[in-house]
Amino acid sequence: MNGLNNGNLKLAIQKEGRLTGETLDFLWKSGLEFEASKQKLFSNCRNFPIEILYLRDNDIPKYVEEGIVDLGIIGQNLLYEKRPQVKKLLNLRFGFCSLVIAVPDDSPIKKIQDLKYSKIATSYPLSSKKFFKERNIQVELVEISGSAEISPALGVAQAIVDLSSTGSTLLLNELRMVEKVYDSEAVFIANKQLFTQRKKQFLEKLLLRFKGVLSAKNYKYVMMNAPENILPEIKKIVPGLKSPTIAPLVKVGWISIQTVIKEDIFWETIEKLKKIGASGIIVLPIEKIIT
Repeated sequence: MNGLNNGNLKLAIQKEGRLTGETLDFLWKSGLEFEASKQKLFSNCRNFPIEILYLRDNDIPKYVEEGIVDLGIIGQNLLYEKRPQVKKLLNLRFGFCSLVIAVPDDSPIKKIQDLKYSKIATSYPLSSKKFFKERNIQVELVEISGSAEISPALGVAQAIVDLSSTGSTLLLNELRMVEKVYDSEAVFIANKQLFTQRKKQFLEKLLLRFKGVLSAKNYKYVMMNAPENILPEIKKIVPGLKSPTIAPLVKVGWISIQTVIKEDIFWETIEKLKKIGASGIIVLPIEKIIT
């Protein structure tokens, strides 16, 4: 096995947890070739000057801040909680969750003001303190490590502040959300003092790959047939990245159109196209977009 190369970029990711699978998928979609397993401490990349290090998620912000590693992929919740002196480069659009305040289903607490003087268990004390201080609500924070859901059942606290992605864990533990503190997703961070000139060049190339994958997530590739006379209307509805690709069909007066549609307005756009006469609409995912 090759060792770490001090001239290469060092990227720290979560060894095992909520973000691990999606982080690895994102890196592979970005064209990085490496093997990963729970037993590995790090992976050498075969086709890019970068090493992937597998660390505890709570350690990654400090390692990036101190320059032990150059880059990291973590949940934005750790930026809010740990407040490391690092540079955020990109939001990665996966690992979505929220830091929420929750209470038992049978609790009389209905709104956050009802929590005044309550004990609240959390592994996010700084975020929680800031939230309640800004609202002038005096509470007693009980700092714990790991999952907080069991705390109310044990009588440790009347409420919790913890991460929730789908809400299923809250339901399983007979808890309900009272208020959201903030939303979080995976982010790409860098050491503020990064870098030799060589590493800066590597980072620019890596960012190009990451942005290509992220851009592709925001669009769908669409092929359709339509009467040629409605082309001006189609162009107004779907301008594409630059302009749609158009080709004549064997059927006189008809054309084939290839374009891209933004994900967030996809169904609205498809409905408009159908309404004006487009047909044979085929939708395909996009792997990467380089603009």
